[in-house]
Amino acid sequence: MKQSQVAEGVIRAAVALFAERGYANTSVQDIVAAAGVTKGAMYHYFESKDDLLFGIYDSLLSLQQSRLDAIIAAGGATEDVVRAACVDVLETSIEHLAEGSVFFRSMEMLSAPRRAEVVRRRRIYNDAFGDLLRQGQREGSFRDDVPVAVLIAHFFSDVHYLFHWYSAEKFTAESPVPEQLTELFLVSLRAPVTAG
Repeated sequence: MKQSQVAEGVIRAAVALFAERGYANTSVQDIVAAAGVTKGAMYHYFESKDDLLFGIYDSLLSLQQSRLDAIIAAGGATEDVVRAACVDVLETSIEHLAEGSVFFRSMEMLSAPRRAEVVRRRRIYNDAFGDLLRQGQREGSFRDDVPVAVLIAHFFSDVHYLFHWYSAEKFTAESPVPEQLTELFLVSLRAPVTAG
């Protein structure tokens, strides 16, 4: 998707309005008025309101995928790689809390092809994350009595639920929430030590 100051301004305005009024109750005219652009300028970057909603989440998905790819490429001990991936997805989700909140509240309003694309993209991320968990299971450091799909759901339920409880009023930017949630997940993930 082409990016510019206009596109970024439209996205910022849309996020604020969707968060305040809801996706269904926000018109394209509301968005362009808040962004200070014309409809023609908006339509140069986004084909429709549906395209705009997808664009909001697309930027976050792309960011998180590129960062996960870099974390995996850097290598290291499996638990350290999983830790870095978990902290990163939590940090980026917190940094983009408004976008995530808007998306999760409005996802069902996306067109079927757009929803399918989001599911496809999230599956790519989850598959790469799942491969890390399977690697830890093969090494014997992660428990193997729980299916990887359940372990993924366990962690990402925390990520996807952030917008319900996390706020800047409750936590400062320096709060170790990403590290704390990651450590809770890793504790649940580690294989039990057997007496021997």
